[in-house]
Amino acid sequence: MQIVTDSGADLSESQRKGLAIHYAPLRITLSGKTYEGENELSGEEFYKLLSETEDYPMTSQASAGDFAKIYQNLAKKGEKILSVHISSGLSGTLNSAKVGAAMVPEADVTFWDTKTLSAAQGWQVQAAAIAAKKGWSLERILERLTLIRDQVTGMFTLKEMRYLIHGGRVSHLKGLMASVLNIKPVITVDIASGKYATAAQTVTFKRAIAQIVELNTEKYGSQKLRTQIVQGLCPDGIEFLKQKMSERLDCFFEETVPVAPALGAHTGPSLTGLISGPMSLFADLL
Repeated sequence: MQIVTDSGADLSESQRKGLAIHYAPLRITLSGKTYEGENELSGEEFYKLLSETEDYPMTSQASAGDFAKIYQNLAKKGEKILSVHISSGLSGTLNSAKVGAAMVPEADVTFWDTKTLSAAQGWQVQAAAIAAKKGWSLERILERLTLIRDQVTGMFTLKEMRYLIHGGRVSHLKGLMASVLNIKPVITVDIASGKYATAAQTVTFKRAIAQIVELNTEKYGSQKLRTQIVQGLCPDGIEFLKQKMSERLDCFFEETVPVAPALGAHTGPSLTGLISGPMSLFADLL
């Protein structure tokens, strides 16, 4: 079985190594230049460029044609395809994938809505790929993905609101008030709708990070956690978050990765986030 996903899924190179994962490209336009996929613009390069310009980036999701090309190539191998995607509540990518599959009737494609993004999506992609490599049935893989989707949490915060305002994620008035009052949101993705939701609001960036830790403590308690910090370009946020999580919870930390430009384009380089879930969900898949 082959796994197809999109650029919303954050995984380090070591997490992807040896796995049959195929990425449909995200296109980013910044300062008049368009980049296609990670090969042309890595996450690190994207945030560096973003921090050096006043321009706002534009993103365009993978097209139906992009997916059709991937499915056609994989169908030639005669293998089943599991297509695992960024939340349909945040992007039209899953719909594009379905349209693309309809263009390749010989491809046997099953679709999965992760209802999330970033490393939370990446973990589902990685789990599916490892399980497929182990020979799990499609039904068993989907059962495990359901558990991961239901129990893994992603929370994000940021220092500045201007990218959220520009991208229409918050109204200009609300964003201006938040900026003036120094309010920092803790953003998550609602499991039911797959849309962005505000988990908390507080003043100062460090308090927002502390709130992420508090919310994780309330949710997971003494469980052994798998965690992964994602960021734009915010080393102080990473270190503070890791320190506070280590003080309060029993954590296994995956390698920190740049958050997907699909999200970062709307939040800016100050974004800092945490993906977390029970380690027991992955005991036989890592």
